[in-house]
Amino acid sequence: MGRVAVLGEAARTSWFALAGADVHAAEDPGQVRQEWSLIDPDTVVVVVTPMAAAALASVPGVADSMLVVTLPALLQPGIHNETVPVLGS
Repeated sequence: MGRVAVLGEAARTSWFALAGADVHAAEDPGQVRQEWSLIDPDTVVVVVTPMAAAALASVPGVADSMLVVTLPALLQPGIHNETVPVLGS
């Protein structure tokens, strides 16, 4: 059976550990790329925050061997919410 990993800011990802996911906390783009390299090769699904998706957008081959799913952005009234490119497109 394949593994599930979650990558992004700790405040948005830590609770996924309760469901058995491998959580890779990263607070900035550099940490995202570093944590990406540590994801278990048996992982089949990676859930990423919008910040992590943006950081991985320029990394070649990100979505080649696993399904990468981006969490929706947190919508906050009065704050501009940016769209994030879909990985692998």
